[in-house]
Amino acid sequence: MKIQIINGSNLNLLGTREPGVYGSRSFENYLEHLRSVLPQVTFTYYQSNIEGELVNMIQAAGKDSDAIIINPGGYSHTSVAVADAIASVSPPVIEVHISNLLSREEFRHTSITGRYCRGTIMGLGLDGYRLAAEHIMLMMEKEKK
Repeated sequence: MKIQIINGSNLNLLGTREPGVYGSRSFENYLEHLRSVLPQVTFTYYQSNIEGELVNMIQAAGKDSDAIIINPGGYSHTSVAVADAIASVSPPVIEVHISNLLSREEFRHTSITGRYCRGTIMGLGLDGYRLAAEHIMLMMEKEKK
């Protein structure tokens, strides 16, 4: 199984940006852990701060991956383009947010992108990515039966 992880704006700063909110672990370090915990999954990873690049990667992953895990960052609340890209691909998409958006500023309470995702996991730190991958694996297994 191939799962594309796509991280959006400012997530390149994980490990140093607001460690009280996002933790002190870089995503690259976490990705090594994720690959060791779920060796049956091939994870590919992409991060960009640029909206159009995220759209391009979502479209490409829609052709090459079994599923997508996305954390659009701030684009969750603002980007119709990212939402439209998610809506346009056939593999299931799970949205992950490291922090609990509902406990933060009010403008973060609405996810434009989330409505086009199979589900959303938030507030469980980086572990949300593992939970999303495990859900995808279970979902795919059920669909095969």
